[in-house]
Amino acid sequence: MNKELRNIITQGENEQIEFKEAFNKQVIETVVAFANTKGGSIYIGVTDKKEIKGITTDSETLQNWNNQIKLTTQPSVFPDIELIETENKTIAHIKVNEFPVKPISAKGKYFKRVKNSNHQMGLTEISEEYLKTINSSWDFYTDPNHSLEDISKEKVEKFISEIEKNQQLKINQQPYDFLSKLEILRNNKLTLGAYLLFVKDNCLISDIQIGRFKSEITIIDSISIETDLFTALNESIAFIRKHLMIEFIITGEAQHEERFDYPLDAIREIVVNMIVHRDYRDSSGSIIKIYDHKIEFFNKGKLFGGITIENLLTDNYSSQTRNKLIAKAFKETGIIEKYGTGIKRILNICKNYGVIPPKFEEVFNGFKVTLFKEKLDVPLDVPLNVPLNVPLNVPLNDRQKDIIKDILSNKNINQKDLAEIYNVSDKTIKRDLYLLQEKNIIKRVGSKKTGYWEVIQ
Repeated sequence: MNKELRNIITQGENEQIEFKEAFNKQVIETVVAFANTKGGSIYIGVTDKKEIKGITTDSETLQNWNNQIKLTTQPSVFPDIELIETENKTIAHIKVNEFPVKPISAKGKYFKRVKNSNHQMGLTEISEEYLKTINSSWDFYTDPNHSLEDISKEKVEKFISEIEKNQQLKINQQPYDFLSKLEILRNNKLTLGAYLLFVKDNCLISDIQIGRFKSEITIIDSISIETDLFTALNESIAFIRKHLMIEFIITGEAQHEERFDYPLDAIREIVVNMIVHRDYRDSSGSIIKIYDHKIEFFNKGKLFGGITIENLLTDNYSSQTRNKLIAKAFKETGIIEKYGTGIKRILNICKNYGVIPPKFEEVFNGFKVTLFKEKLDVPLDVPLNVPLNVPLNVPLNDRQKDIIKDILSNKNINQKDLAEIYNVSDKTIKRDLYLLQEKNIIKRVGSKKTGYWEVIQ
């Protein structure tokens, strides 16, 4: 077996590698999934347990496979197929390139590759793939239910004024002519994005519900914001700010320093991301819950463009925008500084403010951010430049490796015991356990008092 093929089979299936014992309809579905994602290779004659079984072929086998793929896929896909002789057996290698026009279907069903399996796409995913292919988004389309009379000219003029201030230039065009230049209006007709940006009256589509909670079921104040997106941003932040606590810091100067218990800049960045990246095709509104110790921000619409939370936290992704028109409008006015840097900025703001990192989750077909007020305890023996987001790229130190062994030996060991064993502070052990959990090496099972530790890897 050649070295390259040996490495591929040893590593196993992944986002771009699939093994099949024989050619069947699942192979064609994988061809479609690869074409709709980043491309990939299918090896026929190899089991999912990495065993080489081999296949039997004749002079027409490859041509028949190509014909089946061609007739089953729409638009038709023509992968490269070659036979490979290894260990006195024959396997087939089907090489699939990413298709330039998406999505591709197999007998009317659409698939994309997610990790090492094929995922059948829903209607929303299908439409998003098509819009990405033509470099557009839903908010650029003409609004069939509203006209120019439904938007406020005063709000448009204010928008232009903000652009002039941000970009230090003078715009001499008439307001609606300028919107047409930006494609916010198309053929002098209102786009879906324009309606959300400049709606004259109430707008149910942009609904944001915010509540101040004393418990999970006790609300002491709330607001429902149903207006244009720029106003919604300002009103949301004003309501949240009203419910923040202020602490006074004695600095030695004539005047003391005021500090909110949460970083305002992070709150603003999160709300901006909610408004710009929300899936407005879903009738459910955005929800913000303010508790004594945390603030939860929930938005409909999962991460866009196949990006994962791990990609976000490691800054390993190419920015893609669900609502290109809305994002462009916010960038023109300076509200967004640079596409795709919001999550990184939020993490840095929290780190510099001295609070623990926020939590990012995909839940209930949406995206949730939890901001905490808990102060960050960084022990003296941890470098200050250690990134606090996860997954952490800092290798484990000797003490952290030994803690894993201690847990394997005694799952009931506690923080105090570990601090005594290693002659360090409780805060240092707390930090070690936090890092190990965020690296997904250990987890806590049960409650803090009666539970125990478990080593995952």
